[in-house]
Amino acid sequence: MCETKPLFSFFVISDIQLTEKNEVSHQKFAHALQDLNEINPNASSLIINGDLINDGRKESYYKFGEILDMSPHPKDVFFTIGNHEFFKNDGNIASIRRFLEFSDLEKVYYEKEINNCSFLFLGTESWGPVGSPTKDSAVLSKEQLEWLEDKVEKIKHHDKPVFVFLHQPIPFTLYGTDLEYYQNSIIHYQELVDILTKMDNVFFFSGHSHFDLRFPNMFADTPFYMINTGAIYDTWGPDGKGADTVIDSEGSQGLYVQVFTDHVSIRGRDFTNEKWIQEYQLNIPI
Repeated sequence: MCETKPLFSFFVISDIQLTEKNEVSHQKFAHALQDLNEINPNASSLIINGDLINDGRKESYYKFGEILDMSPHPKDVFFTIGNHEFFKNDGNIASIRRFLEFSDLEKVYYEKEINNCSFLFLGTESWGPVGSPTKDSAVLSKEQLEWLEDKVEKIKHHDKPVFVFLHQPIPFTLYGTDLEYYQNSIIHYQELVDILTKMDNVFFFSGHSHFDLRFPNMFADTPFYMINTGAIYDTWGPDGKGADTVIDSEGSQGLYVQVFTDHVSIRGRDFTNEKWIQEYQLNIPI
């Protein structure tokens, strides 16, 4: 791992949870974008891994887009849908339509190729209702899983890393995902795991928990590499009573990823204090 120049690099953030009237959410998003640009103004892309907005409303999407346009960022920006995109609570179809219109996508799942590496973006197709076991969970349709399996069959013999993005984490993997709330974070998650384990060099990025990147086990290497993307709006942790709670209302974190020929470097960033998170500096061999 003596290389000094990566093949390419990109940023991953999630859980901005912006609303039209919440100026704190505006400031945190803009500040994170500014800090990332100062780290590397030539990064290839920015991935925003769900919960762009907090209330599912068009007005919040407009404000989100306005801040993004006014702030420095890579030309290529890719989005996944989170659970908060459904929080207007007017149905799955309407919620997904607003997300697709904003992101200029045809479906909540899609593939992009960056520097000959596959980027696979997944997304829930259902939400709620409130009080049900599937509230806030990722529900991946049979069609989406079949699409993913087809993509995997086509690229599984490649020797390059494959980057997969889904807002919700896989239960019983990263720190905190054994809490009751996260045990339902992906419905039929075993099918997803079975598909992804057919490939080597899978990097699975998830957000949703807001768990502080300084906690232990915020990265896992089995059955494939799993990476928590932090959160822009605030950071959370276990409350000691089987649930979770805000531990830093000013916390704001994300990732800087560099891809080399023989390894991937993933560095956690503390946007509030504009410094690297020493507990989250990963060099993962390919």
